Amino acid sequence: MVLTEQEKIAHLLRRFGFGASEAELTYYSKNGLAGAITALLDYEKVEDVCEVDPMSFSNGKNVVNLRVIQNLFSMRLIGTKRPLEEKMTLFWHNHFACSSAKVENGFVIYNHINTLRKYAMGRFNVLLEAISKDPGMIYYLDGQENVAEHPNENFAREVMELFTLGIGNYTEKDVQESARCYTGWTYGRGLRANDTSPKRIDTFKFFLNRHDQGIKTVLGETGNLNGEEMLLLLCKQKQTAKFITKKLWSWFAYEDPEDALIERLATKFYASNLDIKALVRSVMESPEFYSDKAFRKVIKNPVDFTVSTIRQLGAGQIMIERLKEGIANPQINEQNGLNLPLVRSLAPAQTAFSSSKSMGMELMAPPDVSGWRTGAYWITSATMVERMKWADKLFAGGPAGNTQNPANPLGGNRGPQVGIQAYPLFAEDPTPAGIVKSLMSVFDISLPPAKVAGLVTTAENEGGQRIDQRNANAVARAVCKLMFSTPEFQMM
Repeated sequence: MVLTEQEKIAHLLRRFGFGASEAELTYYSKNGLAGAITALLDYEKVEDVCEVDPMSFSNGKNVVNLRVIQNLFSMRLIGTKRPLEEKMTLFWHNHFACSSAKVENGFVIYNHINTLRKYAMGRFNVLLEAISKDPGMIYYLDGQENVAEHPNENFAREVMELFTLGIGNYTEKDVQESARCYTGWTYGRGLRANDTSPKRIDTFKFFLNRHDQGIKTVLGETGNLNGEEMLLLLCKQKQTAKFITKKLWSWFAYEDPEDALIERLATKFYASNLDIKALVRSVMESPEFYSDKAFRKVIKNPVDFTVSTIRQLGAGQIMIERLKEGIANPQINEQNGLNLPLVRSLAPAQTAFSSSKSMGMELMAPPDVSGWRTGAYWITSATMVERMKWADKLFAGGPAGNTQNPANPLGGNRGPQVGIQAYPLFAEDPTPAGIVKSLMSVFDISLPPAKVAGLVTTAENEGGQRIDQRNANAVARAVCKLMFSTPEFQMM
């Protein structure tokens, strides 16, 4: 099919943003597809409304737990006015996987994600060096154990296999020799190496007395290479440009891209001195990105599934307004020392985080160094149940959850909820057919007539011929449960 310009812009926003909400589609369509691409790419010109000091969420003991840190990442995804920045941060989080399951200090993971965000659209060699020197990454891949007398090959192997070249484009000897280049890389606060897990204030440290200063031969190059020179050597390989191009295309466009397509894009990427922004623009402008092979062919991962629906309902902006109000007017609970209005403002973020986790994707906790598996992996009988249950979380008054956790001020007897009131969405036409039409428009979904009729019947069975404020949420939950279960809704 040949897409209209409006359809192309919506497709662009689904892939490089978090869904094409009605408001976002109107905003980004002002100057056509070319204008939408530029507006997404030039996000530095847009206010960062999500910048918050995590210590604002500390308790009476001046502690911010890991779950809050994870919720703050979720908050940025939901509330940002710079969707490409967060989408690229999420992409690099999957590429440079580092998990809180091992790196237990929330601030270390928080700093790791901030590093990804800071360099997300710069030059790949700069990003690679910054994340390779990140204390969380060093600890996650045992870099602090890599010393001249006993080289640890873990990081050296993963940086070649997963971060730059890909399997089959290096030898075991290359791994062994390159590991020597990174000896002495660690983290700490003072003049001695820190062999324990990193703390919030730890930074990258290099200890010359732990470094192997001998001659190394890696990828055909011989010399007294250090870690920085080794990373640049990896970036000089044309295979790195191909590997990153294919990884990015597969995430944003479709899996198993054609060799000629990757060769074309990677050649431009390599010639740009690995300018990530230039590569992203090339993908956005590629005819193949708007082809039948790409359009509505990628299965939503759990973050895309949850975050996009919240943003489409306008809850992200409301959350940010409540967040700012909670900061400006703190109300500290004497019992636990928490600023409760501020904590409660995160309800949509916590809801998205917990549901995404139940669907198999926990932010800041990828399953291993290779990141999350994608595509059909997201769809199982168990995860589909969770996707259907998401309707109960979106609209206020869903079924009660598990027993309340007294340590969780957001929990309640229903667990965290986004808590949208549904009636304003379809007040102009509160008939079953009008409700279905409105919800399909809000959630950017097209369904065949038979399935639309099924949704209308569900609305009739739940609320009768005319829905009012008393039963609107129940009707919306019933319709969305069925809508969220359709194969069409899983695609973006």
